[in-house]
Amino acid sequence: MKKNISRRGPSSAVSTLRNPGAPSSFRAFDHWLERTRVLFEKSLRAAVPPAATKPATIHRAMRYSLLAGGKRLRPLLCCAASEACGGTARAALPAACAVEMIHAYSLIHDDLPCMDNDDLRRGKPTSHKMFGEGIAVLAGDALLTEAFTVLAAAKPLGRYTASDLVTELARAAGSRGLIAGQVADLAAEGSKPSEPALYFIHAAKTGMLLRASLKLGAMSAGGTKTQVATLDRFGFALGLAFQIQDDILDATQSAKKLGKTAGKDAAAGKMTFPALFGLEKSRLLAEQWTAGAIDSLKTFGPRGAALHLLALRLLQRDS
Repeated sequence: MKKNISRRGPSSAVSTLRNPGAPSSFRAFDHWLERTRVLFEKSLRAAVPPAATKPATIHRAMRYSLLAGGKRLRPLLCCAASEACGGTARAALPAACAVEMIHAYSLIHDDLPCMDNDDLRRGKPTSHKMFGEGIAVLAGDALLTEAFTVLAAAKPLGRYTASDLVTELARAAGSRGLIAGQVADLAAEGSKPSEPALYFIHAAKTGMLLRASLKLGAMSAGGTKTQVATLDRFGFALGLAFQIQDDILDATQSAKKLGKTAGKDAAAGKMTFPALFGLEKSRLLAEQWTAGAIDSLKTFGPRGAALHLLALRLLQRDS
């Protein structure tokens, strides 16, 4: 855990969340979201082989999951972090594509019968339901591998190299990051909720890739080591807020609203924030972690506005 943020959430006033700025800020943010998504989606489509590339089955499966839409949170964070450090969204596109490919691979594998056994993702049948388990495993493997091909071709500004970016992403996705969280999540099924175990699972399984997205965006722009470290702290807090809200939605929303099976965490005996703290306290924790994340952005001034508003939108989401 970060030494200045306790497991029970940051001490920053939750009132930080209730005065996000004038309505014009939200309109400008919506325009930013649309522009950045269009730019990113075009780049992402070009980052993977066309569906007809032999063998066509694997490339159809890769594109099916990767291009299925979704929040695109990680690439948006990547692009916003680049801009916060004085760069552009375009400079961060290789990193943004790479993190989304890692995320897509993790979802394909997470949905497999041997893992979380889910039939629905983003309102569509999961990869193994469409292509069979074998192709789904291979599609995830291929996306994981191709992510590093894309990132290795990046040309970050200033003090970093493509090798630095590849190393950062590999650490976040590896056995001490995303994979560590997935292993701990599987091991905790059916066990009594524990606060240290709960925070470890989600700081690794969800948080590590979110933090890497921000750090890669900053590195793509040639951000200072202080800026990278500040965005890492922001990502740590944001990752926990995001996961708490995800747990709340799984317990309270319908499958139609979520685009994935609702209530599956409780059915599988997963270790979640509502299971340990209840819904009311979980909502307070999500607000506290979001407030702490936003508080860490002060040093960026107006250039951190997109990150600030992304954090607010994530807290307010209902799917």
